[in-house]
Amino acid sequence: MIQREEPPNGDASAAPRTILRSVVLFINFFLIIMALYHLKPASRSLILESHGTSALPYIWIGSALVLLIAITLYNNIVSRYRRLNIVLGTCAFFVLLLVLFWVALQAPGEIAPIAFYIFVDLFGVVLVEQFWSLTDSIYTTEEGRRWYGLVGTGGLVGGAAGGGAAALIINYTPLQTADLLLVAAGILVVIVALTWLMGRLHMYDEDAEPAPTAPPASGWRVLTHSRYLLLIAAALLLAQLVSPLVEFQFMRTVEDLYREREARTAILSAFFSVLNMVSIGINVVLTPLILNYLGVLAGLVVQPLVLATASYGFYLHPTFIPAAIMKISDRGLSYSINRAAKELLYIPVAPEIMYQAKAWIDMFGYRIFKVFGSLLIILLTQWTAWAAGYGELSVVIIFGCIIWGAVLVYLHREYQNLSRVDMATIKPEGRVR
Repeated sequence: MIQREEPPNGDASAAPRTILRSVVLFINFFLIIMALYHLKPASRSLILESHGTSALPYIWIGSALVLLIAITLYNNIVSRYRRLNIVLGTCAFFVLLLVLFWVALQAPGEIAPIAFYIFVDLFGVVLVEQFWSLTDSIYTTEEGRRWYGLVGTGGLVGGAAGGGAAALIINYTPLQTADLLLVAAGILVVIVALTWLMGRLHMYDEDAEPAPTAPPASGWRVLTHSRYLLLIAAALLLAQLVSPLVEFQFMRTVEDLYREREARTAILSAFFSVLNMVSIGINVVLTPLILNYLGVLAGLVVQPLVLATASYGFYLHPTFIPAAIMKISDRGLSYSINRAAKELLYIPVAPEIMYQAKAWIDMFGYRIFKVFGSLLIILLTQWTAWAAGYGELSVVIIFGCIIWGAVLVYLHREYQNLSRVDMATIKPEGRVR
């Protein structure tokens, strides 16, 4: 986000342009996530058909490693070229890959579903990251505070619409699971046209030269010098450690109940739509109430508390509805109230330090801990016979949520101490000013 001041009395002539730009960005983000939620149910359904749930932890490890490499390469590209050109080039390249994957998936095979699953993970990370990177480069700080809520909501609405549309396509048209790739490719073509039009209309007023950025990996050094930032990282990464276990149980339930590919794709699409609608409802109704009246700790603790309860419910009744509730407790709350509360934690931190810490956590930490979570699943379900059934993994999830909640309570104490200090700022060496 551009750190510049707005004119003292505002520029009345610029207001309609800012509103129009924000609406178009809402539509752009809506389309990105809509395309993603055509691809997610397809990739999950295809991988269950070709390899089954037991292969998922290995695929997640491979996906995390590919993403780490891709993010490093992507950051090098961003430092050399204008963001607008990168967005256009990436979308066009992804359209080509989707068509090639569609061709490859027409014949039975084991490699194409794995490659496509990893591609979908990469698709979501890259397009969302570059969207916000470009958005940050064209908004002032004040404009971002005013309009980011609207723009971000476009993603949640796009997820609900994308999952719902994919379910309708599978249930009521001759198209099948692999054909959702062509639908997503068509949406990407619209995104390319919309982004190009915004560039032609000078709605993207980024600098001519790309701004140099600090490598995200350097954020690890910042974390090691601050107990507060280490606690933030521990809380966020514990969530990422638990999440693969929840996903594994949910996918295993889907695999057991829905053997036919198109039925499986349809139920996954419908589920993703419901997941995003729940996130929208929480964002609009519960998040403001909880954060305003109960505070940051309540906003943070609600996810591990609800997830532990839902996991216990699944332990008692390992069927689809309890599994879906457990999954929504994990992802639905993560996309809504937990995300808002998480951002509040960074307020006492100096901006330059905060950006480095967030970059490491979001780009590297999440992937590393997803690898740890995947290795834990392999250890419990394959290398030992302890967690052969559903119940044992639920116990692990509940135990993880207890540790996660304890870290959050300790983190909240640190947050309160820093918030009491006037203009509190964490320096790189970890002192408070």
